[in-house]
Amino acid sequence: MNIAIKEMQINEEIRDKEIRVIMNDGEALGIMSADEALKIAEEKDLDLVKIAPQAVPPVCKIMDYGKYRFEQTKREKEAKKNQHVVEIKEVRLSLGIDTHDFETKVNHAKRFLTSGNKVKVSIRFRGREMAHTENGLVIMKQFSDACEEFGNVEKAAKLEGKSMMMFLAPKPKK
Repeated sequence: MNIAIKEMQINEEIRDKEIRVIMNDGEALGIMSADEALKIAEEKDLDLVKIAPQAVPPVCKIMDYGKYRFEQTKREKEAKKNQHVVEIKEVRLSLGIDTHDFETKVNHAKRFLTSGNKVKVSIRFRGREMAHTENGLVIMKQFSDACEEFGNVEKAAKLEGKSMMMFLAPKPKK
């Protein structure tokens, strides 16, 4: 959740009669009125921030709100940087594929799987090729066997209209 969007009540926005107050270092000051807590925060040149509005009484913390927001944003950016988005890469085959072309397609699929992406393998049947869909299954089986050490078959080969599709997912890293 983006901290800039998530609004917290600070200082004068807190209108509760009683609140539980905690200092920046974690020391509990106890239950007091919002005005008293605000005075303490102003004396220390800090902000009063409501961190748990659903609690009874609501919990507020005396802290530097600007610094807090900056650190939250920094943490979110760091988490976003370490994420890996899984993409689906497509490899298209044909019924009359030759061995070298087949090996080239297998190498592409292996490269995609090792980089952590899923692979969609498809064969398009044209004209009279529709009568020989079993040949497509044979090619798909050969392809999945060739990529076996890099990925698992996530969705087996299935004929949908004039094309046959199969999905491969990368093997989990140990």
